[in-house]
Amino acid sequence: MMGRYEIRGELGRGGMATVYRAYDPQVGREVALKVLPREFLHDSSFRARFQHEAHLVAALEQFPAIVPIYDFGEDQGQPYIVMRLLSHSLADVLKKGVLTPAEATRILARLAPTLDGAHRLNIIHRDLKPGNILFDQSADPYISDFGIAKLTEASQHLSTSGSIYGTPAYMSPEQAQGEVKLDGRSDIYALGVILFEMLTGKLPYEAATPMGLALKHINESVPRILDVNPTLPRGCHTVITQAMAKKREKRYPTAQALIEALEQETAGKPSRKSRKSKGAAAPSAPLAPTEIVRDTVPPTVILETPPPTPP
Repeated sequence: MMGRYEIRGELGRGGMATVYRAYDPQVGREVALKVLPREFLHDSSFRARFQHEAHLVAALEQFPAIVPIYDFGEDQGQPYIVMRLLSHSLADVLKKGVLTPAEATRILARLAPTLDGAHRLNIIHRDLKPGNILFDQSADPYISDFGIAKLTEASQHLSTSGSIYGTPAYMSPEQAQGEVKLDGRSDIYALGVILFEMLTGKLPYEAATPMGLALKHINESVPRILDVNPTLPRGCHTVITQAMAKKREKRYPTAQALIEALEQETAGKPSRKSRKSKGAAAPSAPLAPTEIVRDTVPPTVILETPPPTPP
């Protein structure tokens, strides 16, 4: 039990919280119960961040793609957040194979107004990834896990000096370098990484360590997505390259701008492979799920020392 909630099983465990399936007997429904791990109970910064998430999500519930919070409380000194229970994540979807450009666009188009709305309120997520994009029974996506989100002006004190919060596989170069003054374009970069993964089943960068991944995001050019999945329209590479530009001023200014570019570049356009083919041959079939080897994405981590800034 946690308060009045009956815990029925663990749904997931991350670096800074554990989420359980639970039952609320007062209203007769299942919920998701997010709990601060006991090892952090005496850490004032983690307790503050946990409560901070509840306040941020409450401020964002005016937007359609936010997982709503039902309750916030403590049980024997252990804080918890009660949220709507959703069925599965984008990470679960990607285990079955790649998505088409139309499918990927539909998902991001649903999230874009909410993400842009958060940015207008000076709220940056900082940990966008497939595991934090959840779906309901109607396949509508929602953004979850604002545990390391920050208000660009008011919440600087919640960041530990010299530490970087986030998931290295989706981390923008400026975030990986430990910059304090981030803005919404760090989330746009993460959307570019997610789009690459949705269309190929692979991450753009691989490395043996979190620090190695961070360095690749800082230094290496964006891989050509058409080399990974040649069935895609040419414009996919253009969109992802701009979304993942090393310099944030060269990225799309908003998620909606990214969606509009993606729709324009992919609507009704043949892939590179079909353009090279002769005659009226049928377009290449999308990659089958069995052809995709899924990479294991590490959970949210804290890099205590930022990678060196390139000269």
